Amino acid sequence: MPPMSDWNPSMGAEDGFTKSLFEVYDDLLVPLFFQAYAEDVVPQLAGMRTGSILEVAAGTGVVTRLLAATLPAEVAITATDLVPGMVEWAERVGTARAVTWAQANAMSLPCEGESFDVVVCQFGAMFFVPRADAFAEVRRVLRPGGRFLFSVWDRLEANELPSAVCDIVKGFFPDDPPGFLERTPYGYNDPEMIADDLRAGGFEAPAVIEVVEHASTAARPDAVATALCAGTPMRDEIERMAPGRLGEMIEKTAAELAERYGPGDLTGPTRALFVTAVK
Repeated sequence: MPPMSDWNPSMGAEDGFTKSLFEVYDDLLVPLFFQAYAEDVVPQLAGMRTGSILEVAAGTGVVTRLLAATLPAEVAITATDLVPGMVEWAERVGTARAVTWAQANAMSLPCEGESFDVVVCQFGAMFFVPRADAFAEVRRVLRPGGRFLFSVWDRLEANELPSAVCDIVKGFFPDDPPGFLERTPYGYNDPEMIADDLRAGGFEAPAVIEVVEHASTAARPDAVATALCAGTPMRDEIERMAPGRLGEMIEKTAAELAERYGPGDLTGPTRALFVTAVK
């Protein structure tokens, strides 16, 4: 699989599994794990009547859609993602009002300094390397007094269904277990490290870091298996270790989940950290 910046909306629709990564991401991963946390962002910005918001690592636009639906048109929204396919998918889904969409790297934002009142990033900061440099870029484009709101997942063990899928898939490949979920999405959750990175990025005021918990519910085990095995870059790991067998691995994972949780109405707790930093 090519680098993330080269992904397109048809990426991954092969090997007998017809849905692209982007389709799985938006149809399954978002409602299972992202929607509730996206809804938590809206009250943080409910008081805005004018100004501008930049969203980085917007994915397929779950936060963008909520902001566009709830904030007045006088609040300008610019939504960006490193992956052009994510931006194309989000544009195709659409928003309640006009939003500016752009492909952009959070490490080098194509924006003038001090041009936004708020920068939002849901579950993207884990992918920034080095994170302090990305945070410095966010600070550069914020106006004085502007806010940086972002969320990261807590440790994998605190997020039951992703932890279960990771455990199951590792069992299929004991000699070379996939490590993407632990390494990246669920690998940046030390509050002290986050605070240090923000300070290194120039945010001098102490950040507020809150633990936020929700529950993830799926009607069927195959929805959870498909979301995580085919809607995240763990898909790349599975396809590398079992070429042409993605669909089979999803079926096996779903069967294991059914043994653990039953054939329907799977529910597991999720936990994330919500961070607020002020310039």
